[in-house]
Amino acid sequence: MANIGAEVGRTISWKEKGNEKMWKNALYRTIELINLTVADPENLTSIKEILRIKEVLGDQILGENIYKSTREDWDKYFLPFNFAARNVLQ
Repeated sequence: MANIGAEVGRTISWKEKGNEKMWKNALYRTIELINLTVADPENLTSIKEILRIKEVLGDQILGENIYKSTREDWDKYFLPFNFAARNVLQ
């Protein structure tokens, strides 16, 4: 999930900077990571949550942002995953 969060951050950052090629590439990587995460049987209990990330991000980047998501919302959501990943690696 920390890797997905990093790609979400890159997608939003490049979108804000107006670099279409880079934000699209970051979005494709995000979607690929989400699909791989959903396909992993260990994540069976989290599939709805993971797919909701895909839905809300797609709405923000490609749609009308009906969920009113912001960079800060994404940072708050993914920050605990970053801390957990760091603790596992140490």
